[in-house]
Amino acid sequence: MDIETTVAYLYLAAAACFVIGLHLMNNPATARRGNLLSGGAMAVAVAATVALLISWGTVTTTAWLVIVAGAATGSAAGVYAARRVQMTAMPQLVSLFNAVGGGAAALLAAAHLLPEVAPGARLTVPGALDLLIGTVAFTGSLVAAGKLQGWVPGRPITYRGARVVPLVLAAGFVAGALWLVLAPDRLAGLLLLIAAAAAFGVAMVLPIGGADMPVVISALNAATGLAVALAGFVLDELVLVIAGALVGASGSILTKLMAEAMNRSVLRIMLGGFGTGDGEGAAGAGPGAQVRTVSAEDVAIQLAYADRVVIVPGYGLAAAQAQHEVAALAALLEERGVNVTYAVHPVAGRMPGHMNVLLAEADVPYPQLRDLEQANPEFPQADVALVVGANDVTNPAARRPGTPVSGMPILDVDRARSVVVIKRSMGQGYAGIDNELYTDPRTGMLFADAKQALTDLVASVRAFVR
Repeated sequence: MDIETTVAYLYLAAAACFVIGLHLMNNPATARRGNLLSGGAMAVAVAATVALLISWGTVTTTAWLVIVAGAATGSAAGVYAARRVQMTAMPQLVSLFNAVGGGAAALLAAAHLLPEVAPGARLTVPGALDLLIGTVAFTGSLVAAGKLQGWVPGRPITYRGARVVPLVLAAGFVAGALWLVLAPDRLAGLLLLIAAAAAFGVAMVLPIGGADMPVVISALNAATGLAVALAGFVLDELVLVIAGALVGASGSILTKLMAEAMNRSVLRIMLGGFGTGDGEGAAGAGPGAQVRTVSAEDVAIQLAYADRVVIVPGYGLAAAQAQHEVAALAALLEERGVNVTYAVHPVAGRMPGHMNVLLAEADVPYPQLRDLEQANPEFPQADVALVVGANDVTNPAARRPGTPVSGMPILDVDRARSVVVIKRSMGQGYAGIDNELYTDPRTGMLFADAKQALTDLVASVRAFVR
């Protein structure tokens, strides 16, 4: 069997492992294995490519130096990110990876379009689409990462003509794509296409609020996958087509599921002008009705004497990096014989699975985690529902028509015997409305930073037990 046939079989095996790995990632209990399997398959595909290049014997010394330098730089960046980036910063890291993937796919298309004398539609059409989608994913993902990191304001950034500018830019990249495909001088068309697509990516993401960035990141991730698949058509590499199609399909499905969990359409989210992502810290006016405030000592007594406690982690917990404190509180309660579970909403944290990863980092046992469908039947039997930084996903107004969150799947925390909400203020969530849970007579508001409040609760429970 010659080297090219062997490499083709290895590519096919790697593609099969990508599919299996993606399936394993569907469940947190098997996600680690899926990640290792997919990573191993990619390592095999890269090694096979290097072996193929060596067998050709036509790669110059300069080219090998560039390949080695690129591989070393990327590997070093990956190791650094894996070891140093906090779990709370994982969404913006994912967005940066999206940008790198989209930009790399666009560069591949540009490099293979320009040298061709007469490329033909088989190369220029997927190449132009690759340039367009990859460049939009590149600049859009950079802006999304900036919003999540705080380098770009999380509020929707609007300006006069904000709805018209994307249309003008869209016309620009369509003209550039046609020029690239049809005109003999492709360089001008390529530059016009890249410039318009880059500006479009920025103009598309700026008007979207920070709270909607997880959906935007997922959509851009799907775009990156599509760009990689198109790069596979340009290079005539089946493994790129398969890998890119998997990323594009899974990202599209995830985007739809996230939008449904927020009871909003993807189109409404991408049109922007809604949701700042800053509600947890905003000094909102608060509801007109009276709220009942409680102290850490009051809450400690409730928790220590409870039989069943359901903890509802939200964005406030992730922002405060309080996962270790909530795990310590749960462990302390379990020592007293309290049954503790966690109710995790699909959009808790900043992206799907983000809260699961944070809790896993704090060694929270996976069997204690409940998704929306599992958690809601347990609330009526809970003595205390402890809400840590969650807002709209617990708002009973979602059960009533005529509100911005109407129809949104929520956690039924108000059906517990007692509710405690840890929050810094009465600030509103991404929907921009007051949470009716806060004025429920059974709800006690513990106003504090999540990390500090949970630390105080641990100390109070320990002191109370003595």
